[in-house]
Amino acid sequence: MYRKEVNAQSPLRILDKSIRGGLGKGNLGVVMARAGVGKTAFLIQNGLDDLMRGREVLHISIGQSVEYVSAWYDALFDDLAAHTNLRDREGVRSAIARHRVIKTFPEGVFGPKKLEETLELFDKHMGMKPEAILVDGFSWKGPKVNEELAALKAITQSANAELWLTATTPRALAGSEPPAVRPPCDGCRELIDVALYLQPQGSHVDVQLVKDHDNPTPEATLLQLHPETMRLVAEGETPVPARLPAGSFTLLSGGANGAEAEFGACAERWGLGEVNYTFAGRGAGHRSRGMVELSEAELHLGDVSSAYLKAHMHRTYPDTPTFKKVLQSIWHQVNTAGEVFHVGLAQEDGTARGGTGWAVELAKHWGKPVHVFDQEKNAWFSWKDGAWAPEESPVITRERFTGTGTRFLSDEGRAAIRALFERSFGAARH
Repeated sequence: MYRKEVNAQSPLRILDKSIRGGLGKGNLGVVMARAGVGKTAFLIQNGLDDLMRGREVLHISIGQSVEYVSAWYDALFDDLAAHTNLRDREGVRSAIARHRVIKTFPEGVFGPKKLEETLELFDKHMGMKPEAILVDGFSWKGPKVNEELAALKAITQSANAELWLTATTPRALAGSEPPAVRPPCDGCRELIDVALYLQPQGSHVDVQLVKDHDNPTPEATLLQLHPETMRLVAEGETPVPARLPAGSFTLLSGGANGAEAEFGACAERWGLGEVNYTFAGRGAGHRSRGMVELSEAELHLGDVSSAYLKAHMHRTYPDTPTFKKVLQSIWHQVNTAGEVFHVGLAQEDGTARGGTGWAVELAKHWGKPVHVFDQEKNAWFSWKDGAWAPEESPVITRERFTGTGTRFLSDEGRAAIRALFERSFGAARH
């Protein structure tokens, strides 16, 4: 296909028909979804759509590096080009790179003043006047969020550009309410012109149009997107995850000795991000890379009663404050993960052995893919139709995933973790 033919298949081009011609200059669009669903990928697909039309794009990312965002653009462009048999792939890649600028800010720094300064800087030194401004990671917290949004819109209007932001919605609301502008955006509804909600549906993601300018009844949308790339799913197609760069993935774990430490060491060796949840008083002997110490309020989110735990895990656990906090921290490991990998033992009662087996149970409860390496059988198993089923050589497909398991890691378990990373990301970078 040629560039224009490829662009015509963009989710944004098709969505424009539902949004009465699109977002429009000077307007604010918001992409809402819970953590890990694909807001970054959707925003980048938005950027690629503009770039393929020859429009200049300013992509602002908060809390990420330029290299990280650039790798995302390369991965999604390669996926799109391969899927559509794009002609002159490298020529198109070079052309769109000339019209794109990526700017990053640490968390808590970006605001209207920074946007204004950035636009002035690029206009003065590059002669760049972006028609699309994409902001990934905007903070919707604080008493002045409406004031900041109004200022961002005013700057965008002066620049004669469109503005898209991402917003992370609470997991508790997923699928529990009719289509609407959801928290944390609901208090800013009057400032938002177009709002989209990304809803996971098994092997794909549905796009819901929940606000369309002043239209009281937004048109129902029928877009189905790949969960990793946000590319359109063709009729009759089974979504296959794209090979995104290793740096696009993040391991969520506890960093404890044994399986978790090996997951962490592999994440570092292969160049993945890493988050290890801990709590005050946990003690030494854990990985410090990407450590996040949970507050008492954050730990409280993962509360579980001993009766519920016994009913689902078919055994009792130590009734101590420390072990309770371990279970609470496991909730955070799984909450935003797209899938869970556990190394230990897959038991006949459908559970996984040990305290970290709670991560497996949570994943099952939330309908997330679960993969367990049984050290005694030296084999992988996945949870399907209410039972453990043998699994051949699983790979990591979700950008945020949990890696956990027993402290008593065997040579077979260690080899299984390393092989998992090699299958998923190729040879280690060092």
